[in-house]
Amino acid sequence: MKRFSVLSLIVLLIPSVVSAQDQPPVISAPAGGVPSDAIVLFDGSGLGEWTYTDGRPAGWVVADGTMTVKDGGIVTKREFGDIQLHVEFATPENPTGEGQDRGNSGIYVHGAYEVQVLDSYGNETYADGMAGAVYEQYPPLVNPSRPPGVWQVYDIVFRAPRFDPAGKIVERPTFTVMFNGVLVQDNVVIQGPTRAAIRTTEEPTGPIFLQDHNHPVKYRNIWVRELD
Repeated sequence: MKRFSVLSLIVLLIPSVVSAQDQPPVISAPAGGVPSDAIVLFDGSGLGEWTYTDGRPAGWVVADGTMTVKDGGIVTKREFGDIQLHVEFATPENPTGEGQDRGNSGIYVHGAYEVQVLDSYGNETYADGMAGAVYEQYPPLVNPSRPPGVWQVYDIVFRAPRFDPAGKIVERPTFTVMFNGVLVQDNVVIQGPTRAAIRTTEEPTGPIFLQDHNHPVKYRNIWVRELD
């Protein structure tokens, strides 16, 4: 009679265990490119995914694959729940002003919760108002800001609020933020909408809003992945 060691039996069982598991979907994720399951919100070719907050067609300046803030904030036509959001931005190359009056804009998820955009390269301001901050709630863990005019990257994972059947919030939204490849917000719990939010109530889904704060900040390569 053939004898099997305990290790042999474990090895024999592994294939059946693996085959019983649900396998994740296969996507393509080219280096520096857009994942195949992403929704492209801006690729340099136009502003079809965006409007001004009053519903007018977005009129930011589109040139050389970028869009530059002009004449008000813009908001996505679509709404989202849990997402991974990729945004690239550059503050003005020849900055003026200081503190909050230097390269200021903002990315509002759900139209309510802001990850700050600011020229924070050698520019001091209050810690929870600098680049990488969840505005007026959480300072970034570190400051990896690049010089003015240099492209920078946010990769944001947002988990939307959860509600009970009566509509009462039971789980608050959270942010995890990578700034230029560095973790600056680690699953922080959001306490409520930012003061300048276009949406001030807690809802399961919402748009993405890019703020006009009177500075010609540029954006490019914006995409979003909806998460289960």
